Amino acid sequence: MSPAVGGPLRLEVPAVSLTVLSALAAAPTPSPSPSTTGRVAPTLQDAQESATNAASWVEENWSTWLAIGLRVLLIVVIAAVLRVVVRRAITKLIDRMNRTVQAVDGTSLGGLLVNVERRRQRSQAIGSVLRSVASFLIMGTAALMILGTFAINLAPLLASAGVAGVAIGFGARNLVTDFLSGVFMILEDQYGVGDTIDAGVASGEVIEVGLRVTKLRGDSGEIWYVRNGEVKRIGNLSQGWATAGVDVTVRASEDLDEVQSVLNNVAEAMSKEEPWNERLWGPIEILGLDSVLLDSMVVRVSAKTMPGKALSVERELRWRIKRAFDEADIRIVGGVAAAHEEEPVDPSESVAAPSAHANPASAQSLAAAPIVPSPTPPSTTK
Repeated sequence: MSPAVGGPLRLEVPAVSLTVLSALAAAPTPSPSPSTTGRVAPTLQDAQESATNAASWVEENWSTWLAIGLRVLLIVVIAAVLRVVVRRAITKLIDRMNRTVQAVDGTSLGGLLVNVERRRQRSQAIGSVLRSVASFLIMGTAALMILGTFAINLAPLLASAGVAGVAIGFGARNLVTDFLSGVFMILEDQYGVGDTIDAGVASGEVIEVGLRVTKLRGDSGEIWYVRNGEVKRIGNLSQGWATAGVDVTVRASEDLDEVQSVLNNVAEAMSKEEPWNERLWGPIEILGLDSVLLDSMVVRVSAKTMPGKALSVERELRWRIKRAFDEADIRIVGGVAAAHEEEPVDPSESVAAPSAHANPASAQSLAAAPIVPSPTPPSTTK
């Protein structure tokens, strides 16, 4: 650009060819830099690649997952079916035991067996324990098999369970002791409902047998709750058979043959009457003289009875013996006190013997009298 002297200013632009301008217009616009615009959105090609990878992974592992699922399903089904079958078998076994006892109840054979309530409670307790143990074993084994299917290391789990079991057992050792003692008492049939037992800490009639506590009703009607783990010994007074014993004390001057004859008649009559003929499991025996004293003698009478009926048999036997002895004019005495009752009472026994000192004029009274000095006579003056 060159100004002319005295003339206007002119601007000169170099000429650009049309080919260069068209090339510049057709050139692509440069993309912005990532540092300036942020994260780039995924393209369709990236999505296709991700879907392809997932499909290939599923295609490679679907058989493994299907096998694991089928194995777990098979374990669960087998465990459930086995549990139902075992529990039903235990229930049928317990029901059969109850039906057997109910069939013989009330017959002559039923007297030799325990009562229905006792067998029912015992069978229910045994069935409950067996069902619980079977369910625990089956389901626990199935759970361990399922964890093993997923390739889980069971060693730490079993070790932790062992430590927890030891801790719980140590903390609740009394409860575990009571439970195990109750299980063995029921399985061994040491006692049952209706039995009269002596458990050491308490005695009475058993009204309920549990896995942890046994309930006893005492002679005064009180209820004792005895922990099974605290029982060290058991005296069952109702198992098998019982013995009824009666001691009859008569005067030493009584005729033994007559006493034996009266007792034989009482025993024979009682053995033929109801309900004593069922409660007596053997003949009433006169065992003979149990002791002989100066003024009395003791005759022992014994009989084998149904369990739990010895006390009633003893009371009835005493009643009949007393009535028979009264009719036969045989006196029942009570030991040393009876000898004083037989001797006649002497009214002068409490009166003292006469004494010579009772008469003040007797020579003994005069000799025993105190010596009294004689008075001095008064002096006379002349």
